[in-house]
Amino acid sequence: MSYGATILDAEGLRLSADEKALFRDADPFGFILFGRNVDTADQVRALCADFREAVGRDCIITIDQEGGRVQRLRPPLARNWLPPLDNVARAGENAERAMYLRYRLIASELRDLGIDSNCAPMLDLARDQTHTFLRNRCYGSEPETVARLGRAVADGLLGGGVLPVVKHMPGHGRATLDSHHDLPHVASCAEELDDTDFSPFRALNDLPLGMTAHIVLDQIDPRPATISPVVMELVRERIGFQGLIMTDDISMKALAGTIAEKTAQAIAAGCDIALVCNQTLKDRGAAAQAAGRMTGPAHARAERALALRQPPAELDIAAAEAELSRLMGGQVYDG
Repeated sequence: MSYGATILDAEGLRLSADEKALFRDADPFGFILFGRNVDTADQVRALCADFREAVGRDCIITIDQEGGRVQRLRPPLARNWLPPLDNVARAGENAERAMYLRYRLIASELRDLGIDSNCAPMLDLARDQTHTFLRNRCYGSEPETVARLGRAVADGLLGGGVLPVVKHMPGHGRATLDSHHDLPHVASCAEELDDTDFSPFRALNDLPLGMTAHIVLDQIDPRPATISPVVMELVRERIGFQGLIMTDDISMKALAGTIAEKTAQAIAAGCDIALVCNQTLKDRGAAAQAAGRMTGPAHARAERALALRQPPAELDIAAAEAELSRLMGGQVYDG
């Protein structure tokens, strides 16, 4: 039997009885954590155990732990990382190794708490006009550089037993609006995008999990990418991504409609699972019902992704920190 075609979240530090009942019935593929779900190390481990007990299996638990502004875990549970673009700039010619070590250490932080996925690498290209909500989360402006550093990020996470989630397909870097609040439009033609924005995603199309962008590519389809069958086919065929595709948070204001409507549209467009965040229990249930169970191909992609979730390779944390510090001239952390 296939999994429920959602990733859901929790309201607080532990699951309520109603949440446990919902998750037992909906059987989501996995869960995502936010800052409101984090207090102590033992509490996070207990919440992760709650999630897995509710669905009766060792489900995936993911988080946004990019570093910089977007990191749900902070000291003392995790290091206070620089924004990725700052990290790359400080490391210079050592950026590839530095990014590998950074995300290998992040993987160690996550696994220690029971978290086995991270919403990274981010393969969007930084441009002068890229909205500030996104720009310093990027790795660079050249497709080849972003692909190379994105591979280092993915390898660091996988080496630490954490599944990477590539984002935001097919590219969010041209957005001048914040998709949490507005719907960005991109006027560039498919041929220009093919040589630029799509390129890093094509280079990493073998990775197991990917996340969509809530963005309209005006010359390709008038619908936002997440709910566009045309763009989803482009991701599968032109970019060649064959991993499990999740939506960006379906609750973001870039998409119109109810949570259930947006979820159903995304699944119908070709997304494998809907990421549903920051909603009431009723709306989480409505989204789970709208998403239904994974299709046969989606379930096969999910199983292939889970098969890559391996025990972490041995890591000398002190040695990794020392090497990273040398590569970055001593400033590794923010503050």
